[in-house]
Amino acid sequence: MAAAFAVYLGIGLWVGKDAGKDYDHYFLSGRSMPWWLLGTSMVATTFATDTPNLVAGIVRQDGVFGNWVWWAFLLTGTTTVFLYAKLWRRSNVLTDIEFYELRYSGKPAAFLRGFRAVYLGVIFNVIIMANVTLAAVKIGGVLLGLSPLQSITIAAVVTLAYSMVGGLTGVLITDLVQFVIAMVGSIGAAIYILGLPEVGGLSNMLAKPEVASHLAMIPDFSKVSPDVILGVFLLPLLVQWWSAYYPGAEPGGGGYVVQRILAAKSEGHAVGATLMFNVMHYALRPWPWILVALASLVVYPTVDSLRQAFPNLDPQYVQHDLAYPAMLTRLPSGLLGIVVTSLIAAYMSTMSTQVNWGSSILVNDVYRRFLKPKASEKELVWMGQIATAVLMVMACGLALLMRDALSSFQLLMQIGAGTGLLLLLRWFWWRVNAAAEITAMVVSFAVAAAFFVWGSQSPKTVPTGWQQMLWGVGLTTVSWMLVALVTPATDAAKLREFYRRIQPGGPGWKPVVDEAERIGQTVRDPQARGDLPAALLAAAGATLGIWALIFAGGYLLYGQIGAGLGMLAVTVVGAVIVKSCWKKLSFR
Repeated sequence: MAAAFAVYLGIGLWVGKDAGKDYDHYFLSGRSMPWWLLGTSMVATTFATDTPNLVAGIVRQDGVFGNWVWWAFLLTGTTTVFLYAKLWRRSNVLTDIEFYELRYSGKPAAFLRGFRAVYLGVIFNVIIMANVTLAAVKIGGVLLGLSPLQSITIAAVVTLAYSMVGGLTGVLITDLVQFVIAMVGSIGAAIYILGLPEVGGLSNMLAKPEVASHLAMIPDFSKVSPDVILGVFLLPLLVQWWSAYYPGAEPGGGGYVVQRILAAKSEGHAVGATLMFNVMHYALRPWPWILVALASLVVYPTVDSLRQAFPNLDPQYVQHDLAYPAMLTRLPSGLLGIVVTSLIAAYMSTMSTQVNWGSSILVNDVYRRFLKPKASEKELVWMGQIATAVLMVMACGLALLMRDALSSFQLLMQIGAGTGLLLLLRWFWWRVNAAAEITAMVVSFAVAAAFFVWGSQSPKTVPTGWQQMLWGVGLTTVSWMLVALVTPATDAAKLREFYRRIQPGGPGWKPVVDEAERIGQTVRDPQARGDLPAALLAAAGATLGIWALIFAGGYLLYGQIGAGLGMLAVTVVGAVIVKSCWKKLSFR
């Protein structure tokens, strides 16, 4: 652990001088980063301390197929890769929040920018970081016997140090080191745990009834309850991926994913980075966690068995998600040190990214936009370092007050239901305006708040989670579309300038292009190719190939070699589709 901390601090000091030149270097690495480093950083960030716990809880409760609640977001990811990544890079904005005043006009656009900056950069961001920190507190308590304050102090101080000094470049390079450590730790832990006497190896474990019943990667519609099938499988695949705002899988891209896209040296590198991220995030990383979760069903078959094994822990902490750190307590010295270091690396990679992204928004979209427009580059970097420290302290302070996952965090996640379609269409349909986006925020919040209050007052009568999602999506989507159609459109000059810079393609901007030509303005780049059909086909091929790769990993581990090889063949077909479409994509 000490050696890893020394490396992280050394990286921060090494890149610190160059990072402090100006805003672009501190928050976007001078827009010069290669695809492989950015892709690795994205996947390292999504490997948070609580991610293995989350997967373990899903597998223990719903089986392996329960992971479709997040596997379905691959559809969001691949559309971001081929439709939106190059558009974000082409926008040349400094943050994803700045987009609002690039796309919309007037005071509503300024309001959106300021409100979303505070909401996403501070409130939403701090709650996410506090949840990640709470997971670190649980792991520190189970594996090392540390108090919450000790766990937070050890991990947060080092993270804050290299994040403040090194900026985004320091975060990207440490993410690379941390991801390697994290994967070595998770794979090493899975191999050792499968060899425990009570587990008896992979084949014996898979044959045990309590494990065999959890292996299916597609739910058996004749054995699983309709509510589970709808909530875990069908709703994510049919509705959730395009309608819900989820960190790291925002429809159309957003957050730290867009920050890395903006830091790419070219549009091609931006697309390559997001493609690499989706392959590694969905297909290559989860199986070691799934194997440990399955093994935990043998060692700790119920929540009560977990509580008996850890009588000193607060019972509200001991749920199915505690099974992952519980299994790690069986690792020997040495390997345990590597695994604990890997979990701390996962914590640091997520926290450093979130705090850097949050501070970039506070500096660019609050301080420079509304408070001090003429601030110097050095002052912006200095304010970014202060904001980094403030956000970290706020997150750690909130984590110390938490006892379990905040119900308010669940409310914040529901608030985004129904806004996703707008985030997708605003690039390709000129009629989407600031009033529509404000309506989507207000209606989705009102629906989520109404269900939250209903559930707290009468939990037995409140609709189930998937029913709430459908109501939220339906009401929000209808509301913002009506508003978009009946309210005045965005200023015509703003629309023409947006099209001239972005060149989104498709039929949704035809009225704007036709009007520009009528008044003698050229907004269409004659060298730009219409690549929307090729982009959609590439997204479909990538989705097919990555899902097949997930199945291939599962079948090969289950010993079903023929099915595994068949899925690998499907992956190759998906790769061929992507390669054939790549040449038709329009990059600047």
